[in-house]
Amino acid sequence: MTVAPSSNALPARRLVRALAAAGLATVLAPQAHAGVTDNLVTSPTAMAMGNAVTADPPGIESIHFNPAGLARLTGTQKIDSVFVAAIRNTNHFVSAPDIDIGGFKDDPINGKSSGPVRQALEIPFYGIPKFRLPAVLVPTLGMSYNAPGSPWTFGTLVYLSAAMSIDRTKDPDDPARFDGRLVQLQRLVYLSPSAAYKVSDTLRIGVSVPIAYSAFAINTDFRAPNKLLGTVGQLQKAVCPDGNGTVIDTLTFGLCGGGPEGMVNPFKRAANIDFDLRASFDPTINLGVLWEPKKWFAFGVVYQGGTRTTYTGSYMFHSDPMLRSFVRGLNSSLLGPVVGAITGMPQEIPEYQSGNMTAKIPFPWRVQAGVKLMLTDYVQVNADVSYADWAQWNQLTFRFDRSVKLLEMARLFGYANSSEATFKMGFRSVVNYSLGTQLNLTKKLALRFGYEPRKSSIPGDKMSLLAPLPDTKLKSVGLRYRFDNGGEVNVTASYMKGTYNIPARSDCNLNCDNFFNLIYNPYAATDVSGSLIVKYAGASYTRPF
Repeated sequence: MTVAPSSNALPARRLVRALAAAGLATVLAPQAHAGVTDNLVTSPTAMAMGNAVTADPPGIESIHFNPAGLARLTGTQKIDSVFVAAIRNTNHFVSAPDIDIGGFKDDPINGKSSGPVRQALEIPFYGIPKFRLPAVLVPTLGMSYNAPGSPWTFGTLVYLSAAMSIDRTKDPDDPARFDGRLVQLQRLVYLSPSAAYKVSDTLRIGVSVPIAYSAFAINTDFRAPNKLLGTVGQLQKAVCPDGNGTVIDTLTFGLCGGGPEGMVNPFKRAANIDFDLRASFDPTINLGVLWEPKKWFAFGVVYQGGTRTTYTGSYMFHSDPMLRSFVRGLNSSLLGPVVGAITGMPQEIPEYQSGNMTAKIPFPWRVQAGVKLMLTDYVQVNADVSYADWAQWNQLTFRFDRSVKLLEMARLFGYANSSEATFKMGFRSVVNYSLGTQLNLTKKLALRFGYEPRKSSIPGDKMSLLAPLPDTKLKSVGLRYRFDNGGEVNVTASYMKGTYNIPARSDCNLNCDNFFNLIYNPYAATDVSGSLIVKYAGASYTRPF
């Protein structure tokens, strides 16, 4: 909901002071960093303004951006929205000239690029459907109620507050499959009871309790280009070039007891891993204040609470013949079981191992403040600054209901607990700034432009293809049209792009090749470059009823 243009343009002296304040906010913020998944498909109005709407919260969608804005609404209103979003993530892999993984030097992904990316959508209480689309469609709706003459306004809104969806399953040989064939992060608010109170003509306060269905799913092929595994593979080639064991091998360590299938190659797929986690009841709280002392100036601030929710779900480890046959051959020899007992290796690895799992996955709290300035009757400028506590994603630990045989092989590298897997994410807390401009062409028609440079919450040496979120720039354009019956249509299109270039051995979540870099560096000694592009559009219709 947009405040109508004032009857008086901003005086020159006040204009200079206001612009100086907005400029100061802009100068202070670029040093900081912002999350990339927030507020992408939450509100067409906010999208068009670069999400700089804390001081001018958009009608019923104020429930998310600043619930105090609900107190500006009168009567009973309803909003219906729809969004279409497409994510593209291309990657290119080039081996370092001196690549040497225990004697293996020819990585088959060298010089290759990742293929097409599709999207999926987690359906609450059902899961992820099998079909994939080049874009995803997200409908939302909301309602508000204000009794005649009452300072109270109540409402609720269904919306997607955060999302990331990458599906690389269309090409079974996609080189990016070793760091996420499917990645699905989703936070869908299905109920958000809210209340706002009009303290005075210039001051409003509000609170909302978004209750979300949160989902976190990963399916990835697994390989381990590790120098120890490479050395074992080279020893096998020396002892049994054809892959078949000998009597001497059986009476010693059984390096070749697994036959040709048990020949170790660090560049070969070792397994497929599937995690599917969800939290069906994940509430937070939003607190907002909106101060509008002048027709030409407004200030808003909102606190959006976080959670440390325990997700529950299932896992599936599908081990390929290579490691299963190698372990079987080792344990069928005379001395192999002794070596296995000393190193903590399993006696066998089943082809499939599944069960239940849990994980504490934080949703960061954030605070955002902004100003709205009516520079003239026809020109409005918004500027916001926000901070989000993404440092809670320093690492994520997934706990399984039993020891995973495949992970028992990692004990040799110092990973003692095979009933859990820890991913060192290394995220950092972020600050973001955003700008929006609205041109009121007529009383009914307005054009909007938004700009939001988003510095990534992921340091350059911590990025992975599970979360390929580099620095990006978000640009939006939209329009609003008001009808005589009080209805309002908002239409917006947005484009976000970021690129990255990660040199070999610079990121130990991706491409290091040290002896102990087992979990997880699938592209050891390989340069990885790529881009993330998000295209999306949204439309909403608000009307009294």
